[in-house]
Amino acid sequence: MNSGIRTLHIPDPDPERGASAPCVVQYPTLAAAVQTTIGPYVFDAAPDAPIAPGRFPVCVVSHGGGGSHLLYRSIAGHLAANGYIVVSPEHAGDNRNDRQLSNTDAAAIGRPGQTSRALDAVLADAFFQAAADADRIAMLGHSMGGYTALALVGGHPWSRSGAALPVVADARVRAAVLLAPATDWFMAPGALDDVHVPLLALAGEHDPITPVQSIRKVLSQLPASTPLEFSVVPGAGHFSFLTPFPEAMQRPNFPPSQDPPGFDREQFHRELPETVRVFLARTLGTS
Repeated sequence: MNSGIRTLHIPDPDPERGASAPCVVQYPTLAAAVQTTIGPYVFDAAPDAPIAPGRFPVCVVSHGGGGSHLLYRSIAGHLAANGYIVVSPEHAGDNRNDRQLSNTDAAAIGRPGQTSRALDAVLADAFFQAAADADRIAMLGHSMGGYTALALVGGHPWSRSGAALPVVADARVRAAVLLAPATDWFMAPGALDDVHVPLLALAGEHDPITPVQSIRKVLSQLPASTPLEFSVVPGAGHFSFLTPFPEAMQRPNFPPSQDPPGFDREQFHRELPETVRVFLARTLGTS
């Protein structure tokens, strides 16, 4: 199979914003993949191609704070070509074009609901409805996306000012992949007591933004019965989990394109997507 690709627009329920957020969906197709450009990025995917026959698990991807839903192409494309519907929404007010809410409690409160609404939209969409298996749903998040995943699977976040944040978990999510997750929102005692789904957590050895020791400390508070696979990626930095950028965007003054000296992002992204797929196959019961 190959990857198809479509763009949906998820309505924002806030009447003051009154906008919709783009959401890229990649999915299995029997059509030939082609070079498809969205913004400065190239996807190896067939636009609006027919979806392959069958019922497929769903993986929702949450991007990092002030980032983009287009930056996880290597993982999303690999999953789609291997039988997953991959839903990548842009977070309103916390993305590369609009950072007015980045690093705020408002973003932390809004992100889980935005992610659930994107999932709702795909499950209800006429194109995907028959193919999406609502009983096999997982989530992948990077940085603040990792925060979002933990909140959706039962984590209780706290503001840095010490107040509990009102977020609603999504019981449909049965497994989560956390890439350099922003775990400092869950440092309060008992914040992860209600997280019971299997987790795969990867941290970058040389990540100064979400340091290994901080991630390890918070995840150590998970219930003993919660399945956790935790690994440190040797040599990796915070942005190493992003798909390699086009050559024209790789420059020292653009930190997301850069890695610690000696780290080979291209090689890492030949391995990372399969690591994710194997975990999801095992936890969701797929082949």
